[in-house]
Amino acid sequence: MNETVEKIELRNLRMDDYEELKTIMVAAYTMRPGAYWKEHHIQKLINVFPQGQIALTVNDIVVGCALTIMVDYSRFGDEHTYKQVTGNYTFSTHSENGDVLYGVEVFIRPEYRGMRMGRRLYDARKELCEALNLKAIVFGGRIPKYHEYADQFSPKEFISRVRGKEIYDPVLTFQLANDFHVKKILTDYLPGDKESKDYAVLMQWDNIYHTQSTNNINRKKTFVRLGLIQWQMRLYKSFEDVIEQVEFFVDAVSAYKTDFALFPEFFNAPLMAAYNDLSESNAIRELAQYTQAFKEKFSELAVAYNTNIITGSMPELIDNDLYNVGYLCRRDGTVDKFVKIHVTPDESRAWGLKGGNEIQTYDTDCGKIGILICYDVEFPELSRLLADEGMQILFVPFLTDTQNGYSRVRHCAQARAIENECYVAIAGSVGNLPKVHNMDIQYARSVVFTPCDFAFPTDGVKSEATPNTEMIVIADVDLDDLKDLHEFGSVRNLKDRRSDVYKVVRQ
Repeated sequence: MNETVEKIELRNLRMDDYEELKTIMVAAYTMRPGAYWKEHHIQKLINVFPQGQIALTVNDIVVGCALTIMVDYSRFGDEHTYKQVTGNYTFSTHSENGDVLYGVEVFIRPEYRGMRMGRRLYDARKELCEALNLKAIVFGGRIPKYHEYADQFSPKEFISRVRGKEIYDPVLTFQLANDFHVKKILTDYLPGDKESKDYAVLMQWDNIYHTQSTNNINRKKTFVRLGLIQWQMRLYKSFEDVIEQVEFFVDAVSAYKTDFALFPEFFNAPLMAAYNDLSESNAIRELAQYTQAFKEKFSELAVAYNTNIITGSMPELIDNDLYNVGYLCRRDGTVDKFVKIHVTPDESRAWGLKGGNEIQTYDTDCGKIGILICYDVEFPELSRLLADEGMQILFVPFLTDTQNGYSRVRHCAQARAIENECYVAIAGSVGNLPKVHNMDIQYARSVVFTPCDFAFPTDGVKSEATPNTEMIVIADVDLDDLKDLHEFGSVRNLKDRRSDVYKVVRQ
């Protein structure tokens, strides 16, 4: 695939997508040439269950699709065929009162395979299952590699060896990796599937949030998983070496299905070692030449690993002036820039950095967030403006050399969580850079702070790293707890402000 991925979107399938959809199906159904869903099939699915038909687009072009129906599973049980569960391919078996989301089909345009596109469709199905309060997702999965081993292993033994990673099956391996479990082996599920020898594996994913009652008391909470990277400063030979370490950490946090990955301020400073013969101000301007490449690579990783990345910060030249900037690289391929507003006296003296002028929040698929770089969090007016715009999570990439500096960032960040009734995540670097002027030693302890009320930890600390140790921090935060706090908290900092006496205004 040579096309640059600029935007990825999940949306409901439309009938005007059909020609693009047909192209994908023809390319995907190599085992059954000519056997693709006709226009009237897709029309029926959209008519009876529009929210269950999910399209995945890249740059506004459909590249994948997931088709589903809701069924009363007791009508079929575990012994059924594809023809039976789809009502002889008419989808008359769909029921608005069904208790199971049944997977009809998932397909991805071949050239987009290997980019975790299928995982996005599976995750979208899970979210739909939870939103509809259904018990489970069920489908019959193919085992296309089985024909290569049929003379050696029974289907049961084949599945066991795939589960044990002795054999790789592109379908079954993927489904197991996406938290589906094997219920049983089906025979004659999809006649004519020669690769699977007419066998299929009945797969199920259980909705742990399912409740018998759907009233407000039992409503589903909205959880967001944060991944903080406590980065070790070390010397790197090249840009590629730094990116290798970056991808290692993105891979590590995404393995826990994080929604956000946060890197520290000036994480890429080790690359200045190559310019240590220059003045400090010239060395950091050389470092700024890498920033665009870092942004592009971070955006690729956000898409590939399906996690929103806050890139920490890097120097960037804008009209020959030097700024401290970072990027929010969303997992849908879109990118936003943020700029440090307040530069420290040392940043101004040694590097000639200038402060930015833009203050804003960012909409993401996991709520509204704000981003402030290090020193900025020590100015409460900034986060108050962001809170007024509905900020739920504040991310703070930082770089501090002493415990004194770290304590300023830490305590100010924790205060922002309390006064603005939001979560605050801070991530910094540890170690030292003896061959880089003006970097010296770094001290950090990355933390996720919460407000201090009954729904949160008593000390307002959700999770924190070991000081001065390279590691990651994974923490779940509940956005619904913030909504409850705003209305019913022991104290209500946002609602009780005396705006008749004082206020913070944007210039």
